[in-house]
Amino acid sequence: MNSNMDTDGYDTVTLTLDDDEVVECAIIDVFPAGDRQYIALLPLDDDGEQATDEVFLYRFIDNGDEKDPDLENIEDDSEYELVADAFDELLDTMEYEDDFGEEDEPE
Repeated sequence: MNSNMDTDGYDTVTLTLDDDEVVECAIIDVFPAGDRQYIALLPLDDDGEQATDEVFLYRFIDNGDEKDPDLENIEDDSEYELVADAFDELLDTMEYEDDFGEEDEPE
């Protein structure tokens, strides 16, 4: 996994999939689920636009400042369900913050 800051202001990573396809992805967020950290990635096309409605979810392993983090596939169905539910909650929170952000809060 290679990580960099895209010119549009969001972090991106370059993944090599199991079929050797190389995919540039925007990092949606790193979030907890259970006792682990996970990452949600949005595949981008060659123009840096959203390629599909699909989101990639991976186990996120932070290796400290010295090394890039590792991503691991989620093989277990129950673990994937836990992560997908946590991601849905994250999306709900992001949508709520977009709808009722700081500018809408009373002073």
